[in-house]
Amino acid sequence: MEDKAVSLLSEIIALEQGMQPARARQIRTAAALHDIGKLKIPESILNKPGKLDEGEFEIIKTHTVLGAEMLSSIKGEMGEIARAVCMYHHEWHDGSKSYWGFRASDLPGYVHIVSICDVFTALVAKRSYKEPWPPSDALAYIQNHAGTQFEPGLVAVLLSLIQDESRVPAIFYGR
Repeated sequence: MEDKAVSLLSEIIALEQGMQPARARQIRTAAALHDIGKLKIPESILNKPGKLDEGEFEIIKTHTVLGAEMLSSIKGEMGEIARAVCMYHHEWHDGSKSYWGFRASDLPGYVHIVSICDVFTALVAKRSYKEPWPPSDALAYIQNHAGTQFEPGLVAVLLSLIQDESRVPAIFYGR
């Protein structure tokens, strides 16, 4: 369900950003595949009820590389988009807490779209290690990380969309 939410919200934001519908659909498809590398991560790590230790965190980080490798047979622009989304969706806007140390200027804008959508949907979802956050708390987190973890313009777009429940599917409100 979360991958569907990430992909839907990514497409909505891409369209809000003025992207052509065909490109927004590509981003939606890539967003649906952003965590495909987790298929190669042990369930014991993925479903651990508590905080990951340093070694486990290093293993979970590899899902980005594994996902990009899994998508290596997709040719053309769609393949490039999907691999970039898999590889870089955890990079912070300012490069301060990134998996691989990239900054926003190093990455295509669609990666930042998927990143913010991934974090928002993860925050509002129940996980083995946490209860779901109310959308207002998730938005506050994202707003507090504008300019560091997230591109400020995307934060503004997400806030606008989520605060107007008529503009996004009910999936984002726990319904």
